[in-house]
Amino acid sequence: MTTDQNQSSPNVAVVGLGKIGLTLAAVFADNDYNVFGADINSDVVNSINQGRSHINNEPGLAQLVANAHQNNTLSATDKTTEAVAQADIIVVIVPVLVDEQNNIDYQFIDLAVQEIAKGIKKNSLVIFETTLPPGDTKNRFGEKIAEVSGLHLGTDFYLAYSPERVYSNQIVQDLQTYPKVVGGLNDKSLELASNFYKKALGCKLIEVNSLETAEFTKVAECVYRDVNIALANELAQFAEEQGVNMSEVIAASNSQPYSHLHDPGIGVGGHCIPIYPYFFINKGLNQGLTPLSREINDSMANYAISKIEKGIGTLEDKNILILGLSYRGNVKEPTKSTTLLLIDQLREKKANLLVNDPLFTDREIVNYGATPLSLKDKFVSEVDVVILQAFHQEYNILKFDNFINCKLILDGRNKLNKNEISQLGIQYETIGNQGNGVE
Repeated sequence: MTTDQNQSSPNVAVVGLGKIGLTLAAVFADNDYNVFGADINSDVVNSINQGRSHINNEPGLAQLVANAHQNNTLSATDKTTEAVAQADIIVVIVPVLVDEQNNIDYQFIDLAVQEIAKGIKKNSLVIFETTLPPGDTKNRFGEKIAEVSGLHLGTDFYLAYSPERVYSNQIVQDLQTYPKVVGGLNDKSLELASNFYKKALGCKLIEVNSLETAEFTKVAECVYRDVNIALANELAQFAEEQGVNMSEVIAASNSQPYSHLHDPGIGVGGHCIPIYPYFFINKGLNQGLTPLSREINDSMANYAISKIEKGIGTLEDKNILILGLSYRGNVKEPTKSTTLLLIDQLREKKANLLVNDPLFTDREIVNYGATPLSLKDKFVSEVDVVILQAFHQEYNILKFDNFINCKLILDGRNKLNKNEISQLGIQYETIGNQGNGVE
């Protein structure tokens, strides 16, 4: 690890160098901080120490990392304790997920906090940016750091929470434009954290009166989106029953300034919306809209398959091609992707599973239980059904002329051209739009 950085500048440790963590580290370094990154992945560490970003498709990030490397303001290590020991401010952005039973999985962040506690020095500020259930910053992590380090929480070291609120493929931009919500354990913690973010990011701040308020804010944002997407999906299914075009409904309804109907779709994926509502559900909010919305959105894969079966009959031995392993377009991220639900259900239907995703290698697709298929492969002529799950930019120019055996295309994102598909004699379906798609 590089240790000859300009020690007259403030020192920051960023624990967790994934997509958001590395971007934070690079932006901090660009704003005159010495940044010591920590990550358990040695490949990530080696890449950063060579001035290369291991994250693709984040505009501006590669240049920021290269600049920080050249200026000797960003280095990385797989020894978290070492990074923390050199820093006055520690920013934690290690993932918290849910397991297959939707129980909260703390394994990675618990390990990181143990290492932070071993390296932390007196008067340091620890800021958690990882999305957390309300109360965890103080009760699970702050108190653990105090226990292991022997320092007193709130006087010997300070604690703040400021949730990440960014969107993949525009993180650098979002860090500059989204207000930063900040909560502190006490007045001193809040003051230190606010002063840091003013200089490190230069964005607008929203100071709230507690750690728990800041934690609650981030989870509430995700629940809001999940609930409203579930409403759109529920209405879309009802619109189909009534013979109504949901796209027209949305456009007409949203002309009223207090109506904000979302677009329906084949499902919800990613690190946020399908996961963070369980941070409320597992803490007691287990009735009402929050758990119901999770059920509705996770059921959309099954609904899509039922539409296909209604259109062509049994799927046994049918060649089903899913476009997009990612949870959404132009992002290489399979976490909670609807494609994984589709794969499980189509396997039960004894269908032949094919997946195309230009962002993943063939080996990666195989590891998720499907057969990779290039759109230039002659076997596309044997495909019976196509499901669009993630609309990557490469699919903008996709033509279906060679899909001569295809009976049905389910456009799960309402992005394909219905007229072109119908003119080929292929049945076109989508969610809630009665097969209208892009004209």
